Amino acid sequence: MEYTAFEKIAKSLAALLQEIPREWDGKQAILEMKESGFRHWKQMEWMGFYFEFLCEKFLSAKDGDPLILMMVKDEKGSYNNVQFDGFFEIPWDYKAHATNTSNHTVVINDREAIERAVNDYGAIGVIMAIGDVEYNDENETFKKWHRALKGGESEYEKQRKKRGAWSRPRKTRFSLKQIVFIRVNKETLDHAGSFQRGFRNSDGNPRREKVLLSLEDLSDTDYYSVEF
Repeated sequence: MEYTAFEKIAKSLAALLQEIPREWDGKQAILEMKESGFRHWKQMEWMGFYFEFLCEKFLSAKDGDPLILMMVKDEKGSYNNVQFDGFFEIPWDYKAHATNTSNHTVVINDREAIERAVNDYGAIGVIMAIGDVEYNDENETFKKWHRALKGGESEYEKQRKKRGAWSRPRKTRFSLKQIVFIRVNKETLDHAGSFQRGFRNSDGNPRREKVLLSLEDLSDTDYYSVEF
């Protein structure tokens, strides 16, 4: 897919996202997802899932608009049970990323699924919310609140403690600064890193390799950006 065609699609989608909230409070976002029956409201990394929730809300079918109708998930968005988040001309995934961090690499979808989608459509797209984040206080007030709301520790948290693994700081707020539409084509994949290559699950089976994308290595023709 040529950049001019990608940019045209990105502008159409950007227009639909102009009204999304600029300030995301973690507690309010989680409660909103819970009350709406959104399947991922219990997840620790609420920020990325809340952006997915917002994209499903603002890019869903409204008033029969054919542009938006094509964004709902269908058979075009699945490869070997690996699901992309949406489809409009090409498959799309939704991500959120903090600006106030030293790590500007982002894990996107399953490598094999992306390679197959790129072969079918010329590219896949990533819609990424970028902004500043705030983190939990030293007493872990937010983490304790979320745990109580969920009804106690998750199995994942229990296993983490057994392993003695480090607990990541919880994000509590997000201030949206820009939305970036990233084109991932064959050339992008050739230069992208890998995540989970050679990793195995607890049962010994290999984990599926994912694409690791460096935002700092993107060229001007790899993305279209909208400031907020």
